[in-house]
Amino acid sequence: MKKLILVRHAKSSWEYDVIDADRSLSERGVKDAHRTSEYLKDKIPEPDIVFASPANRALHTCIIFLKTLNIPFQKLHIAEDMYDFEGEKVINLLRNLEDTFQSVAVFGHNNALTSLCNIFGDKAIDNLPTSAVAVINFNVQAWAKIERGITELTVIPKKLR
Repeated sequence: MKKLILVRHAKSSWEYDVIDADRSLSERGVKDAHRTSEYLKDKIPEPDIVFASPANRALHTCIIFLKTLNIPFQKLHIAEDMYDFEGEKVINLLRNLEDTFQSVAVFGHNNALTSLCNIFGDKAIDNLPTSAVAVINFNVQAWAKIERGITELTVIPKKLR
């Protein structure tokens, strides 16, 4: 059994004139990331490995989750393939994982994460909003064989306010 935890980065700020990868989180984004990760404390297992986009907003969201969920920072891998807006690079990253990993968390961007929810999950999602989480289980032993799984949990921060 494999478990995929998809986390879309928190709401970013457009206040500063910086390149896309350098955009920071907005105040609401920070609050929503804390709110969502607090909610997940007893609902998801600690992932074996964590991948985050190198973009500031995704990495900052990831750090909030790691701290809140007491996940060791040694599990974090910053992956250029997570700075993907379509999903193909993320799928490739997942399908090439070592099979010793049972549970994997990824912190990335839309449209990629919404696409992955719909490609791999059994519940259609129009849009995975910022700071939202989807957890999908796969009844396979190898990451290379992930196809359609079961969407175990979807957490939308707006519903937690």
